[in-house]
Amino acid sequence: MDQTSTAYEAAADRLATAAPGTAQVAAADLIRLAVADGELRQPVTDTICQWLRGPAGSSGVAVEERRVVLGSLTDRLRAQEAPWQGVSVDLSGTTLVDADFSGCRLGGAVFADTRFHGTTVFDGVTFEDEVMFQRAVFYDDASFTEVRFGGDAEFGRVRFRGRADFTGAAFGGMAWFGRGTDTWWEDDEAWETVEEIDPAPWEELNEDDPDWPVAVLIEDYQDWEEGGDGARFAGDASFAGVRFDGPAWFYNARFGAAATFAGARFAGRVHLDQPSVDLCDAYWAGGTEDGESEWPLGWTVRSDGTGGNLVPDSSVAPYSQQLADPDPSIRSAGLGSLNQLGDDRPELRQRVVATLCSFLRIPVPFDLHAQGRTAEQTTLLRLRQQAQRLLAERLRPGPGQWKDMNLWLCGATLVELDFSGCEGGYAEFTGAQFHGTTRFDGSRFDRAAFTLDGSSGRATFHGDVLFGAEPPDGVVFHGTVTSRA
Repeated sequence: MDQTSTAYEAAADRLATAAPGTAQVAAADLIRLAVADGELRQPVTDTICQWLRGPAGSSGVAVEERRVVLGSLTDRLRAQEAPWQGVSVDLSGTTLVDADFSGCRLGGAVFADTRFHGTTVFDGVTFEDEVMFQRAVFYDDASFTEVRFGGDAEFGRVRFRGRADFTGAAFGGMAWFGRGTDTWWEDDEAWETVEEIDPAPWEELNEDDPDWPVAVLIEDYQDWEEGGDGARFAGDASFAGVRFDGPAWFYNARFGAAATFAGARFAGRVHLDQPSVDLCDAYWAGGTEDGESEWPLGWTVRSDGTGGNLVPDSSVAPYSQQLADPDPSIRSAGLGSLNQLGDDRPELRQRVVATLCSFLRIPVPFDLHAQGRTAEQTTLLRLRQQAQRLLAERLRPGPGQWKDMNLWLCGATLVELDFSGCEGGYAEFTGAQFHGTTRFDGSRFDRAAFTLDGSSGRATFHGDVLFGAEPPDGVVFHGTVTSRA
């Protein structure tokens, strides 16, 4: 063993066994060795990341020490002179506070199940290879402005609890904001340690943990739409001016506040049908290699021969993105316009239903169990219940029924839902949260799903519920269950 290897192993051992308050010195020794010997850069990075993945103390001293150790590494990854280019990091499952990776140049990166506290900054980072953030939680604001993703960027089921800013970013591969489940072949060695994956506690307002799966066999999902909830944005989200060179996948993503894609450029397949998004001045190049694209009702592509600009769709007037308006009265009018649109245009009924479902998948931003509600909160609930009633009225047999409609209410929060006597095709309620009294008596759907598989992706009934058949298996009931089977 040469002298350099001996020095590295000794320094790595000092970091692994460092007493509280001494780790930053051991990390600095490792950094100095890697500065002197470029071949040590990746091993030193791996050693520091392994220490950061260890137990995180909650004291102020422990938090500051971890911040300093991470900072000593990121300083080298962004250094103006002799930066450590091409180095990859694995900080999966780590707790990071006020992490600042701005300006770093990385090979690949793994942040799966990472907990980001405080302000998180990735501004100007270049990722040369694949980056994985699946199931990560950003508890405060997160900034990814001008980031360059050279490979696929996986943000499946990431939860942004503050603002999320991707303004000016460029996605060179797939931009995945859909399900957060890994898909592995049966002989993948990852199965040997799958039980060690520890997602952050769910702790979402008004929700029990749906127990979404962290991994499944690769053949379990036949298409991109399967697998439950996507990324969640509780605060404002900006993808303004973003360039998507590959597929942009936001299926089942949830936007709880303003979401702008103004000026974005899309090259390939896009699934972005949430009614709250702003697509002003966005452009789609027309790529269909991976399948057809889905846009919000009210937007259309003004073709230039191959692709075209995203523009308001005058063919669905008077509906025109009213569900994205902050004024409750305009959103209420928009619900009425959708109702009329479905009556007048039978070919659009399924899209109208999908839009209403997407509206109900917006997270409720206040505690439904709290005593007393503000006028604003009461108005918001009335809007949601207006959408619920519209669906129920159109699913019940009679002159105004819209027959054979499919419902996509994965992860939706439903309050005092009355689907009694309703009929339809497929109804998805995986991970849905039912509050108040829920009624399904007399309802008939060709197929209804309340879980993904077993108890994974399970729905929760927080109040009483009335079924017309045997209650579904695998779900959670907090109230009285009555069956009229």
